[in-house]
Amino acid sequence: MEGPKLLDQIRLAVRRRHYSHRTEQAYVNWVRAYIRFHRKRHPRELGAEEIREFLNYLANDRHVAASTQSQALSALLFLYKQVLMIDLPWLANVDRARRPVRVPVVLTRAEVQRVLSELRGTTWLAANLLYGSGLRLLECVTLRVKDIDFAYNQVTVRDGKGRKDRRTLLPTSIREPLQRHLGIVRTLHERDLARGFGRAPLPFALARKYPTANIEWGWQFVFASAVRSPDRDTGIVHRFHMAPSTLQSAVRTAVRRAGIDKPVGCHTFRHSFATHLLESGYDIRTVQELLGHSDVKTTMIYTHVLNRGGRGVLSPLDLPTTAK
Repeated sequence: MEGPKLLDQIRLAVRRRHYSHRTEQAYVNWVRAYIRFHRKRHPRELGAEEIREFLNYLANDRHVAASTQSQALSALLFLYKQVLMIDLPWLANVDRARRPVRVPVVLTRAEVQRVLSELRGTTWLAANLLYGSGLRLLECVTLRVKDIDFAYNQVTVRDGKGRKDRRTLLPTSIREPLQRHLGIVRTLHERDLARGFGRAPLPFALARKYPTANIEWGWQFVFASAVRSPDRDTGIVHRFHMAPSTLQSAVRTAVRRAGIDKPVGCHTFRHSFATHLLESGYDIRTVQELLGHSDVKTTMIYTHVLNRGGRGVLSPLDLPTTAK
């Protein structure tokens, strides 16, 4: 009897390690592209040299970003080490796409308010959390009710980037709108329960460990989807969280209506959160902890605005003139 196909083996291996669905999709796509690049030869027939050829092709012919090339390499290393159980020698002589050093785009506080004023309803509330709590896009849309602590004015981010948990602040200015929103979501959840639904998807093996937890209010998504849909693995109908693209689209529209010409996306709110805290005098270690950065060097990029451009140096055009 034939075993699962190679791409299915990758999916199984990724899920065993509890990687995200996006990582699973990316790894499968990169392995598929790698096989096609080598004219559909099986990866067992290929090795370090063929990986080098593929990565060099991405850098030199496709001109991909450094992060894209690194993701492709991670996918191939996962394929060989975790699926095919083949140890490869260290990959030398790979033309690495250079990672450019860029400063983040940051909005002024007035610009943030202009963008927020163009949003309404759920997307307004979510965008306020992006900025007011420094959340990443996926961290925001996947928040569960139990992660909001009104007593301590804090938000707990579960399994964030790097699979780390952290706590950040809950802005007091959105406490009441958020509570009203949760009241609406709770009513929706109770209606789902009455109709035989209302089971939230649980992470990892919690559904087996706590069989009734998926119907509990605390496990429901804060930004619940407007529609129910079946789980891709189990077929169970859930009310998932709002699609990230919904918030991204709303923010793009708000930026355009606000007349802001900067390249602004959802992550810009997080950049602005960090920069504005540093401007207000909070120490960089505190900001590092709120952002969930492992290394303070990552947080230090936000100090660029504290120098007010040109490292605080006055332009000669602005220097006072002295009469002869």
